[in-house]
Formats: sequence, structure tokens, C-alpha cells
Amino acid sequence: MTTFERIKIIAKEKGMSLLEVNSKAELGKNVIYGWKTKDPNTESLKKVADVLGVSTDYLLGNNNQNNKKRVDLDDDDVIFTYEGRQIPKEDLETIKRFMRGK
Repeated sequence: MTTFERIKIIAKEKGMSLLEVNSKAELGKNVIYGWKTKDPNTESLKKVADVLGVSTDYLLGNNNQNNKKRVDLDDDDVIFTYEGRQIPKEDLETIKRFMRGK
């Protein structure tokens, strides 16, 4: 599978069109479509990986696993940290309210 095909599949899974991914990654017009026939440059590939929430290695097919981890803020089995220190429960509640826009 090519990088272009992998991006197309992941974008579809995330409910995005390739044009939307291209736009969110702030790439030139139809850059991703150009990857059908040529390899992407590192900087552009990184931007697309960030938009899709995956690693560049994953997009390139160097591994079969998405290295970025996703966790639910409501998961009691996860300890959240920032700069090596655990986030207190009351601060985590503030973060949750902020994320919900309340």
C-alpha cells in the first residue's frame, strides 16, 4: 500500500476528505494528490500525520501500529501527568470542563 493510499484510508476513517486534510495541514493546492506518483517531503508528511493523529512511520508503512496513544479523560485507570508530575484530580476536573467549553 502506498503512502497516498494509507492517507486516504485514514482520512476516510476520521471522516475527512483528502482536500480537508490538505487544507488543515496547510499544504499547497492538491499536494496530497501529487503523492500518488511521488514521495512526500518530510515536512509535509509530518503536517499530514499531525492532522490525522498518527505517526509519520505509520503513514509510510514502516510499522502497522499507530504510535500516538489516545486516552479518555474519564478513564480512572490512567494516571495523567504534566512535566513528570501527576495532575491532581481537582485540576483534571478543571481541564475536563475547559475541554467541554464550560
